[in-house]
Amino acid sequence: MFYYLYFFSKTGKTKKKKKVRKDSLPPVSVVICARNEEENLREHLPLILEQDYPSFEVIVVNDCSVDNTSILLQNLGLKYPRLKVSQIKEDPKFTHNKKLALTIGIKASANEHLLLTDADCYPTSTMWIREMVSNYSGKTELVLGYGGYETHPGFLNKFIRYETVFTAMQYMGFAERKLPFMGVGRNLSYKKSLFFRNKGFASHSHLNSGDDDLFVSETATGVNTKVETNASSFTRSIPPDNWGNWFRQRKRHFTTGVRYKLHIKILLLLEYFSRLLFYASVIFLLLQSSFYQWVLAVYLFNIIVKGIIFKIVLKRLNELFLCLFSLIFEPFQPIIYAGIHFVMFLEKKRNRWR
Repeated sequence: MFYYLYFFSKTGKTKKKKKVRKDSLPPVSVVICARNEEENLREHLPLILEQDYPSFEVIVVNDCSVDNTSILLQNLGLKYPRLKVSQIKEDPKFTHNKKLALTIGIKASANEHLLLTDADCYPTSTMWIREMVSNYSGKTELVLGYGGYETHPGFLNKFIRYETVFTAMQYMGFAERKLPFMGVGRNLSYKKSLFFRNKGFASHSHLNSGDDDLFVSETATGVNTKVETNASSFTRSIPPDNWGNWFRQRKRHFTTGVRYKLHIKILLLLEYFSRLLFYASVIFLLLQSSFYQWVLAVYLFNIIVKGIIFKIVLKRLNELFLCLFSLIFEPFQPIIYAGIHFVMFLEKKRNRWR
Protein backbone atom coordinates (compact mmCIF):
# COMPACT_ATOMS: atom_id res chain seq x y z
CA MET A 1 0.00 0.00 0.00
CA PHE A 2 2.94 2.33 0.64
CA TYR A 3 4.03 2.00 -2.99
CA TYR A 4 0.52 2.70 -4.25
CA LEU A 5 -0.04 5.67 -1.95
CA TYR A 6 3.42 7.27 -2.23
CA PHE A 7 4.64 6.40 -5.74
CA PHE A 8 1.92 5.04 -8.00
CA SER A 9 -0.77 7.58 -7.12
CA LYS A 10 1.44 10.34 -8.57
CA THR A 11 0.96 8.84 -12.05
CA GLY A 12 -2.77 9.50 -11.92
CA LYS A 13 -2.45 13.08 -10.73
CA THR A 14 -3.61 15.74 -13.18
CA LYS A 15 -0.98 18.40 -13.76
CA LYS A 16 -1.50 21.90 -15.05
CA LYS A 17 1.04 23.02 -17.60
CA LYS A 18 1.76 26.54 -18.67
CA LYS A 19 0.55 27.34 -22.16
CA VAL A 20 3.48 27.52 -24.53
CA ARG A 21 3.39 30.00 -27.38
CA LYS A 22 3.73 28.47 -30.82
CA ASP A 23 6.71 30.66 -31.68
CA SER A 24 8.57 29.53 -28.54
CA LEU A 25 8.40 25.79 -29.31
CA PRO A 26 11.85 24.43 -30.19
CA PRO A 27 12.51 22.54 -33.44
CA VAL A 28 12.35 18.76 -32.95
CA SER A 29 13.93 15.71 -34.55
CA VAL A 30 11.80 12.55 -34.40
CA VAL A 31 14.02 9.46 -34.72
CA ILE A 32 12.66 6.05 -35.74
CA CYS A 33 14.65 2.86 -36.36
CA ALA A 34 13.22 0.33 -38.79
CA ARG A 35 14.21 -3.09 -40.05
CA ASN A 36 11.79 -4.80 -42.44
CA GLU A 37 8.94 -2.61 -41.20
CA GLU A 38 7.38 -1.75 -44.58
CA GLU A 39 3.77 -2.34 -43.57
CA ASN A 40 4.04 -0.61 -40.18
CA LEU A 41 5.76 2.40 -41.73
CA ARG A 42 3.14 2.60 -44.47
CA GLU A 43 0.38 2.76 -41.86
CA HIS A 44 2.00 4.73 -39.03
CA LEU A 45 4.61 7.08 -40.50
CA PRO A 46 2.09 9.51 -42.07
CA LEU A 47 0.53 10.01 -38.61
CA ILE A 48 3.92 11.26 -37.40
CA LEU A 49 4.72 13.31 -40.51
CA GLU A 50 1.36 15.11 -40.25
CA GLN A 51 1.78 16.26 -36.64
CA ASP A 52 0.53 19.71 -35.64
CA TYR A 53 3.91 21.25 -34.84
CA PRO A 54 5.65 24.27 -36.37
CA SER A 55 9.16 22.92 -36.94
CA PHE A 56 10.20 19.27 -36.98
CA GLU A 57 11.93 16.60 -39.03
CA VAL A 58 11.42 12.85 -39.04
CA ILE A 59 14.51 10.68 -39.43
CA VAL A 60 13.94 7.03 -40.29
CA VAL A 61 17.00 4.81 -40.00
CA ASN A 62 16.54 1.96 -42.45
CA ASP A 63 18.61 -0.72 -40.75
CA CYS A 64 19.54 -3.45 -43.27
CA SER A 65 15.96 -4.00 -44.45
CA VAL A 66 15.48 -6.64 -47.15
CA ASP A 67 11.80 -5.85 -47.85
CA ASN A 68 10.51 -2.82 -49.77
CA THR A 69 11.14 -0.35 -46.93
CA SER A 70 13.60 1.65 -49.06
CA ILE A 71 11.10 2.09 -51.90
CA LEU A 72 8.33 3.07 -49.48
CA LEU A 73 10.51 5.69 -47.78
CA GLN A 74 11.59 7.07 -51.13
CA ASN A 75 7.96 7.50 -52.20
CA LEU A 76 6.96 9.05 -48.86
CA GLY A 77 9.89 11.45 -49.14
CA LEU A 78 8.40 12.86 -52.34
CA LYS A 79 5.20 13.71 -50.47
CA TYR A 80 6.68 14.76 -47.14
CA PRO A 81 9.75 17.06 -47.29
CA ARG A 82 10.18 16.63 -43.51
CA LEU A 83 11.19 13.00 -43.97
CA LYS A 84 14.89 12.17 -43.93
CA VAL A 85 16.27 8.67 -44.37
CA SER A 86 19.54 7.18 -43.14
CA GLN A 87 20.49 3.87 -44.70
CA ILE A 88 22.52 1.16 -42.94
CA LYS A 89 23.90 -1.65 -45.06
CA GLU A 90 24.99 -5.00 -43.71
CA ASP A 91 28.62 -4.90 -42.59
CA PRO A 92 30.29 -7.80 -40.70
CA LYS A 93 32.56 -5.29 -38.93
CA PHE A 94 29.64 -3.95 -36.89
CA THR A 95 27.09 -5.36 -34.48
CA HIS A 96 23.85 -4.37 -36.13
CA ASN A 97 21.49 -3.64 -33.24
CA LYS A 98 19.05 -0.88 -32.44
CA LYS A 99 21.64 1.10 -30.48
CA LEU A 100 23.82 1.49 -33.56
CA ALA A 101 20.81 2.54 -35.64
CA LEU A 102 19.69 5.04 -33.01
CA THR A 103 23.17 6.52 -32.74
CA ILE A 104 23.30 7.03 -36.51
CA GLY A 105 19.84 8.61 -36.47
CA ILE A 106 20.74 10.96 -33.63
CA LYS A 107 23.97 12.00 -35.34
CA ALA A 108 21.97 12.72 -38.50
CA SER A 109 19.45 14.88 -36.60
CA ALA A 110 19.58 18.64 -37.05
CA ASN A 111 17.91 19.63 -33.77
CA GLU A 112 18.76 19.61 -30.07
CA HIS A 113 15.40 18.21 -28.96
CA LEU A 114 14.90 14.55 -29.86
CA LEU A 115 11.70 12.49 -29.74
CA LEU A 116 11.97 8.73 -30.09
CA THR A 117 9.45 6.07 -31.01
CA ASP A 118 9.39 2.70 -32.81
CA ALA A 119 8.31 1.75 -36.33
CA ASP A 120 5.39 -0.30 -34.98
CA CYS A 121 4.13 2.65 -32.90
CA TYR A 122 1.89 5.56 -33.74
CA PRO A 123 0.80 8.71 -31.87
CA THR A 124 -2.80 8.81 -30.69
CA SER A 125 -3.21 12.47 -31.68
CA THR A 126 -1.74 15.19 -33.88
CA MET A 127 -0.55 16.94 -30.69
CA TRP A 128 1.95 14.24 -29.69
CA ILE A 129 5.11 16.22 -30.43
CA ARG A 130 3.70 19.40 -28.92
CA GLU A 131 2.65 17.74 -25.66
CA MET A 132 5.95 15.95 -25.16
CA VAL A 133 8.23 18.86 -26.06
CA SER A 134 6.25 21.49 -24.13
CA ASN A 135 7.76 20.01 -20.95
CA TYR A 136 11.17 21.47 -21.72
CA SER A 137 11.95 24.42 -19.50
CA GLY A 138 14.73 25.35 -17.15
CA LYS A 139 16.95 22.34 -16.43
CA THR A 140 14.75 19.75 -18.14
CA GLU A 141 16.72 17.43 -20.43
CA LEU A 142 14.55 14.32 -20.52
CA VAL A 143 10.79 13.67 -20.81
CA LEU A 144 9.16 10.31 -20.07
CA GLY A 145 5.99 9.50 -22.02
CA TYR A 146 3.47 6.67 -22.03
CA GLY A 147 3.52 4.03 -24.76
CA GLY A 148 0.54 1.72 -24.53
CA TYR A 149 -0.53 -1.26 -26.62
CA GLU A 150 -3.52 -1.71 -28.88
CA THR A 151 -6.58 -3.47 -27.50
CA HIS A 152 -7.02 -6.91 -29.04
CA PRO A 153 -9.20 -9.84 -27.93
CA GLY A 154 -7.68 -12.50 -25.73
CA PHE A 155 -6.24 -13.06 -22.26
CA LEU A 156 -2.63 -12.40 -23.34
CA ASN A 157 -3.48 -8.93 -24.64
CA LYS A 158 -5.15 -7.98 -21.37
CA PHE A 159 -2.14 -9.15 -19.36
CA ILE A 160 0.31 -7.29 -21.64
CA ARG A 161 -1.68 -4.08 -21.30
CA TYR A 162 -1.93 -4.56 -17.53
CA GLU A 163 1.81 -4.98 -17.07
CA THR A 164 2.41 -2.01 -19.40
CA VAL A 165 0.25 0.17 -17.15
CA PHE A 166 1.90 -1.23 -14.03
CA THR A 167 5.37 -0.54 -15.44
CA ALA A 168 4.26 3.00 -16.29
CA MET A 169 3.02 3.48 -12.72
CA GLN A 170 6.46 2.43 -11.53
CA TYR A 171 8.73 4.54 -13.72
CA MET A 172 6.41 7.56 -13.82
CA GLY A 173 5.61 7.42 -10.11
CA PHE A 174 9.26 7.06 -9.16
CA ALA A 175 10.21 9.93 -11.49
CA GLU A 176 7.55 12.16 -9.93
CA ARG A 177 9.19 11.41 -6.57
CA LYS A 178 12.59 12.47 -7.98
CA LEU A 179 13.77 8.86 -8.47
CA PRO A 180 13.71 8.35 -12.26
CA PHE A 181 15.13 5.01 -13.35
CA MET A 182 13.70 4.07 -16.76
CA GLY A 183 11.59 5.07 -19.72
CA VAL A 184 10.21 3.30 -22.80
CA GLY A 185 11.62 3.79 -26.29
CA ARG A 186 8.09 3.81 -27.70
CA ASN A 187 7.68 7.35 -26.35
CA LEU A 188 10.78 9.07 -25.02
CA SER A 189 12.34 12.49 -25.48
CA TYR A 190 15.72 13.88 -24.52
CA LYS A 191 18.25 16.46 -25.61
CA LYS A 192 20.94 15.62 -28.12
CA SER A 193 23.57 17.19 -25.86
CA LEU A 194 22.55 14.81 -23.04
CA PHE A 195 23.07 11.85 -25.36
CA PHE A 196 26.60 12.86 -26.34
CA ARG A 197 27.54 13.97 -22.85
CA ASN A 198 26.71 10.43 -21.72
CA LYS A 199 28.73 9.02 -24.66
CA GLY A 200 25.55 7.53 -26.04
CA PHE A 201 25.08 3.87 -25.20
CA ALA A 202 28.81 3.17 -24.72
CA SER A 203 28.52 1.59 -21.26
CA HIS A 204 26.00 -1.03 -22.41
CA SER A 205 26.56 -1.21 -26.17
CA HIS A 206 27.20 -4.98 -25.89
CA LEU A 207 23.62 -5.60 -24.70
CA ASN A 208 20.76 -5.99 -27.18
CA SER A 209 18.40 -4.05 -24.90
CA GLY A 210 18.76 -0.90 -22.82
CA ASP A 211 18.56 1.85 -25.44
CA ASP A 212 15.70 3.29 -23.40
CA ASP A 213 15.73 2.15 -19.77
CA LEU A 214 19.51 1.97 -19.21
CA PHE A 215 20.06 5.29 -20.94
CA VAL A 216 17.44 6.90 -18.68
CA SER A 217 18.90 5.13 -15.64
CA GLU A 218 22.32 6.63 -16.39
CA THR A 219 21.26 10.18 -17.27
CA ALA A 220 18.00 10.97 -15.46
CA THR A 221 17.95 12.91 -12.20
CA GLY A 222 15.25 14.36 -10.01
CA VAL A 223 16.03 17.77 -11.52
CA ASN A 224 16.39 17.12 -15.26
CA THR A 225 13.44 14.74 -15.78
CA LYS A 226 9.73 15.38 -16.34
CA VAL A 227 6.75 13.08 -16.91
CA GLU A 228 4.01 13.62 -19.49
CA THR A 229 0.60 11.97 -18.91
CA ASN A 230 -1.72 14.01 -21.12
CA ALA A 231 -3.73 11.65 -23.35
CA SER A 232 -2.69 13.60 -26.44
CA SER A 233 0.94 12.62 -25.79
CA PHE A 234 0.43 8.84 -25.86
CA THR A 235 1.59 6.35 -28.45
CA ARG A 236 0.14 2.93 -29.19
CA SER A 237 1.98 -0.16 -30.37
CA ILE A 238 1.17 -3.53 -31.86
CA PRO A 239 1.39 -6.04 -28.98
CA PRO A 240 3.05 -9.47 -29.07
CA ASP A 241 0.56 -11.92 -30.52
CA ASN A 242 1.62 -15.06 -28.64
CA TRP A 243 3.12 -16.06 -25.31
CA GLY A 244 6.46 -17.00 -26.88
CA ASN A 245 7.04 -13.52 -28.31
CA TRP A 246 5.98 -11.92 -25.03
CA PHE A 247 8.28 -14.24 -23.08
CA ARG A 248 11.28 -13.30 -25.26
CA GLN A 249 10.43 -9.62 -24.89
CA ARG A 250 10.30 -9.94 -21.11
CA LYS A 251 13.64 -11.77 -20.99
CA ARG A 252 15.29 -8.98 -22.99
CA HIS A 253 13.97 -6.41 -20.54
CA PHE A 254 15.09 -8.36 -17.48
CA THR A 255 18.66 -8.51 -18.78
CA THR A 256 18.86 -4.73 -18.28
CA GLY A 257 17.11 -4.53 -14.90
CA VAL A 258 20.12 -5.96 -13.09
CA ARG A 259 22.10 -2.88 -14.17
CA TYR A 260 19.80 -0.37 -12.45
CA LYS A 261 21.18 1.61 -9.54
CA LEU A 262 21.27 -0.34 -6.28
CA HIS A 263 18.67 1.72 -4.40
CA ILE A 264 16.24 1.39 -7.34
CA LYS A 265 16.71 -2.38 -7.50
CA ILE A 266 16.07 -2.62 -3.75
CA LEU A 267 12.89 -0.54 -3.99
CA LEU A 268 11.57 -2.58 -6.94
CA LEU A 269 12.37 -5.91 -5.27
CA LEU A 270 10.77 -4.81 -2.00
CA GLU A 271 7.55 -4.00 -3.84
CA TYR A 272 7.36 -7.47 -5.40
CA PHE A 273 8.34 -9.25 -2.16
CA SER A 274 5.86 -7.22 -0.11
CA ARG A 275 3.11 -8.14 -2.55
CA LEU A 276 3.97 -11.83 -2.38
CA LEU A 277 4.21 -11.76 1.41
CA PHE A 278 0.90 -9.95 1.73
CA TYR A 279 -1.09 -12.52 -0.28
CA ALA A 280 0.79 -15.44 1.29
CA SER A 281 0.00 -14.04 4.75
CA VAL A 282 -3.68 -13.65 3.91
CA ILE A 283 -3.93 -17.28 2.78
CA PHE A 284 -1.96 -18.58 5.78
CA LEU A 285 -3.95 -16.59 8.35
CA LEU A 286 -7.28 -17.52 6.81
CA LEU A 287 -6.32 -21.19 7.20
CA GLN A 288 -4.76 -20.89 10.67
CA SER A 289 -6.44 -18.02 12.48
CA SER A 290 -9.78 -17.90 14.24
CA PHE A 291 -9.85 -14.15 13.58
CA TYR A 292 -10.55 -14.65 9.90
CA GLN A 293 -12.99 -11.73 9.84
CA TRP A 294 -10.16 -9.31 10.70
CA VAL A 295 -7.94 -10.88 8.07
CA LEU A 296 -10.68 -10.43 5.48
CA ALA A 297 -11.21 -6.84 6.62
CA VAL A 298 -7.52 -6.00 6.15
CA TYR A 299 -7.48 -7.76 2.77
CA LEU A 300 -10.57 -5.88 1.55
CA PHE A 301 -9.20 -2.56 2.80
CA ASN A 302 -5.97 -3.19 0.92
CA ILE A 303 -7.77 -4.16 -2.28
CA ILE A 304 -10.14 -1.17 -2.12
CA VAL A 305 -7.35 1.38 -1.63
CA LYS A 306 -5.19 -0.09 -4.37
CA GLY A 307 -8.22 -0.51 -6.64
CA ILE A 308 -9.15 3.18 -6.30
CA ILE A 309 -5.61 4.31 -7.12
CA PHE A 310 -5.33 1.88 -10.01
CA LYS A 311 -8.65 3.05 -11.44
CA ILE A 312 -7.49 6.68 -11.33
CA VAL A 313 -4.27 5.75 -13.12
CA LEU A 314 -6.15 3.65 -15.70
CA LYS A 315 -8.44 6.58 -16.43
CA ARG A 316 -5.44 8.88 -16.81
CA LEU A 317 -3.77 6.47 -19.24
CA ASN A 318 -6.97 5.64 -21.18
CA GLU A 319 -6.93 1.98 -20.10
CA LEU A 320 -10.17 1.85 -18.09
CA PHE A 321 -11.29 -1.55 -19.40
CA LEU A 322 -8.52 -3.15 -17.32
CA CYS A 323 -10.06 -2.30 -13.93
CA LEU A 324 -11.49 -5.75 -13.22
CA PHE A 325 -8.52 -7.64 -14.68
CA SER A 326 -6.06 -5.67 -12.56
CA LEU A 327 -7.48 -7.39 -9.45
CA ILE A 328 -6.79 -10.77 -11.08
CA PHE A 329 -3.32 -10.02 -12.43
CA GLU A 330 -1.91 -8.09 -9.46
CA PRO A 331 -1.31 -11.09 -7.14
CA PHE A 332 0.18 -13.31 -9.87
CA GLN A 333 2.50 -10.86 -11.64
CA PRO A 334 5.42 -11.33 -9.17
CA ILE A 335 5.08 -15.12 -9.44
CA ILE A 336 5.18 -14.98 -13.25
CA TYR A 337 8.22 -12.69 -13.20
CA ALA A 338 9.97 -14.94 -10.67
CA GLY A 339 9.35 -17.86 -13.02
CA ILE A 340 10.93 -15.98 -15.94
CA HIS A 341 13.98 -15.14 -13.82
CA PHE A 342 14.27 -18.81 -12.85
CA VAL A 343 14.17 -19.90 -16.51
CA MET A 344 16.84 -17.30 -17.34
CA PHE A 345 19.00 -18.62 -14.49
CA LEU A 346 18.70 -22.19 -15.79
CA GLU A 347 19.54 -21.08 -19.34
CA LYS A 348 22.59 -19.17 -18.13
CA LYS A 349 23.75 -22.15 -16.09
CA ARG A 350 23.24 -24.50 -19.04
CA ASN A 351 25.26 -22.22 -21.34
CA ARG A 352 28.10 -22.08 -18.84
CA TRP A 353 28.14 -25.89 -18.60
CA ARG A 354 28.43 -26.16 -22.36
